[in-house]
Amino acid sequence: MLSLSRHQATAIGATTILNWALLATLTQLSGPVPPFLLTGLAFGIAFLCFLTWSLWRRESFTAPLRQAPSVWALGVGGLFGYHALYFIAQQNAPPANAGLISYLWPLLIVLFVGLLPGERLLPRHVLGGLMGFAGAALLIGSDLGAGGSVLGYGAAFACALVWSGYSVLSRTKKAVPTSAVGGFCLVTALLAFVCHGLFEATRWPQGIEWLGVVGLGLGPVGSAFFTWDIGVKHGDLHLLGLLAYATPLLSTLVLIVAGYAEATPLLALAASVITLGMLVGSGALARRKRRETPVRSA
Repeated sequence: MLSLSRHQATAIGATTILNWALLATLTQLSGPVPPFLLTGLAFGIAFLCFLTWSLWRRESFTAPLRQAPSVWALGVGGLFGYHALYFIAQQNAPPANAGLISYLWPLLIVLFVGLLPGERLLPRHVLGGLMGFAGAALLIGSDLGAGGSVLGYGAAFACALVWSGYSVLSRTKKAVPTSAVGGFCLVTALLAFVCHGLFEATRWPQGIEWLGVVGLGLGPVGSAFFTWDIGVKHGDLHLLGLLAYATPLLSTLVLIVAGYAEATPLLALAASVITLGMLVGSGALARRKRRETPVRSA
């Protein structure tokens, strides 16, 4: 991989948030395709894109896949584990409740990064993370209902732990090339197809629904994991965790533009809280205050 500065890697990682903002809309466009089948198709397309890219560049696509078992466990556990737990949570607890609990992962990233060598957890990181979660709670949890099972809520919390753990632990695997994610996509696709065969009835995409499936494989369930890998390994992981709270906000805006949702005053409030949380956590407000403070002469 080309040598990247911390700022460049953070910028690349930040494009993942824009990618994930398309997830809900593309999922809607893909129609009522069973979740595991949809996961298998999307990750299969992601692997084919990686394979095509490697062949076009005349690079070995097998060399990056020669990794230690611990690397495979982390990569496949993160990609497949997150999606499997998310589906279990959505099927066994009210969607809004499950979504809110699973969205603890950006806050957990902010907190966990402080445990890594050479990283510091500052009060502004915690405050910004809490404000981001509050904004997500307003957005996702605006219609919370009772019900659900211990399995559903447990899976939602495990979902947050898995993705935050995957993101932070990836930081310790900087030597592993991002191209190894292509192998993780292949194994995730195969596991998803196995789960589909065991637990779901087949219903293939029809007509325009294939555009949604291909879009997922190219973006939110494809290139997003490669850009996220670059960001979490070489960028500012605290800042990426804070920026991640923009995902539900941007996702809702895309749904509105696509006609799948309606704009509400709550959206504006959530946007304000999330934006303020990112500014606080990133230190932008503190830096601006220092610049505006006049220097007293002796």
